[in-house]
Amino acid sequence: MEKIKIGICGYGNLGKGIENEINKSLDMELVAVFTKREPDKLTINSSAKVVNVTEIAKWKDKIDVMIMCGGSATDLPIQVPEFAKFFNTVDSFDTHKKIPEYFETVDKVAKENNHVSIISIGWDPGLFSLMRLYSNSILQDGSTYTFWGKGVSQGHSDAIRRIAGVKNAVQYTIPNDEAIKKVRAGEAPTLTTREKHFRECFVVLEDGANKEEIEKQIKEMPNYFDEYDTTVHFIFEEELKENHNRLPHGGFVIHSGNTGDNNSHVMEFSLKLDSNPEFTSSVLIAYARANYRLQKLKDYGAKTIFDIPPKMLSNESDDELRKKLL
Repeated sequence: MEKIKIGICGYGNLGKGIENEINKSLDMELVAVFTKREPDKLTINSSAKVVNVTEIAKWKDKIDVMIMCGGSATDLPIQVPEFAKFFNTVDSFDTHKKIPEYFETVDKVAKENNHVSIISIGWDPGLFSLMRLYSNSILQDGSTYTFWGKGVSQGHSDAIRRIAGVKNAVQYTIPNDEAIKKVRAGEAPTLTTREKHFRECFVVLEDGANKEEIEKQIKEMPNYFDEYDTTVHFIFEEELKENHNRLPHGGFVIHSGNTGDNNSHVMEFSLKLDSNPEFTSSVLIAYARANYRLQKLKDYGAKTIFDIPPKMLSNESDDELRKKLL
């Protein structure tokens, strides 16, 4: 079997999850891990090369798909448009409001260099996006609601950790149970962003950091916290490690709509995840496979989950899929 040569850019929780999933995938092999750290000080769980990210362009013809594992706040908006010059890429950029402009930027670079860049892949944006498309297309007379949590948001936690004076942080997204009950009952309520979710932050400060200023920066951070009721707890690192060392998450996409003589229907898709990064890694791996197939078709440019035929995610043949899953 021909193996897809994979590179990983970034070796945090997401990068480690990618590595583990590649080890389970018969049609893939991990070629190299690219890191901002000193390569000889990074231990990985495979025989792949560890390379400083400054050397990444030298691997241009050695990797079929580069899976980008940086944060959406500052890493991916810079790295993906740059690295799409050299590689086909898959990323999990999750700042929803900025996806249209991010798509345009990456699309231009990918097309200029005959590459495929699949953006914003994960469970939301990603699988939840697909469910929103299906439900809105099937029940056009209806309303869609998305709820996240309770769980740790990697992107929001990363955004807090980027604030000067923050040593470590974990952020939980918590859905409003009363809002969920109304939606499941088919009431189609009008809900503001603030009415659907709460955000709870647990933050460890650097010595001498200004607690009041950091809390203000968190609560006023655009695209992350400014539209939510947010509670900030300042704790010691020992407590963070002991009580907030797991990365669960999940959520619901619920769509209620009407057909015929006011017959009502509710469609719901849900996820309950023990590990947010490991599940997201599994989604990225499937779309790396699709990326490789799009390359073969010379279908270059940026793509979203809406553009990918489902069968491209599987390593089984069309005939096997019809027999087993249809």
